[in-house]
Amino acid sequence: QIGGFAWENCGDKRDPVVLQSLSVAPDPISIPGSLRISAAVSSSKTMAAPLKAVLLVEKALGDLWIQLPCIDQLGSCTYNDVCTILDNLIPPGTTCPEPLLTYGIPCHCPFKAGSYSLPASDFVLPEVELPAWMTNGNYRVRVAVSSGGEELACVKLAFSLQS
Repeated sequence: QIGGFAWENCGDKRDPVVLQSLSVAPDPISIPGSLRISAAVSSSKTMAAPLKAVLLVEKALGDLWIQLPCIDQLGSCTYNDVCTILDNLIPPGTTCPEPLLTYGIPCHCPFKAGSYSLPASDFVLPEVELPAWMTNGNYRVRVAVSSGGEELACVKLAFSLQS
């Protein structure tokens, strides 16, 4: 599907972490602009450090999908320690930012097993200097999260960007 927001779980049926629902508006996503997201995730297992995330990011070029490289931590990157990245963004001991705080969604490892749900919430996408290869277009992203070599979650997203 070219254009239009879509998502699916791509993991094994035994993956402990499953995206139950996800909606994003507007479509296409506008940068800068406001993004309204609602989501629900269930986890049958605590996710603890080290958490590894592997991203595969592709952009449509005509009928072809081109894999985008990992440049300055953007693109098809492997993050070996997501917990430390979160700790650097939000120092441990500080409260999680809104709307996570209101809905009891954790922003630090370990993430306890359970169900987490984010009702429709608005996020501001600031004016950012995106590299030329990350501008307008249709994208596909695959995110796989694992710990100790065991896959915990796998999600595929498709979306369009306009700046």
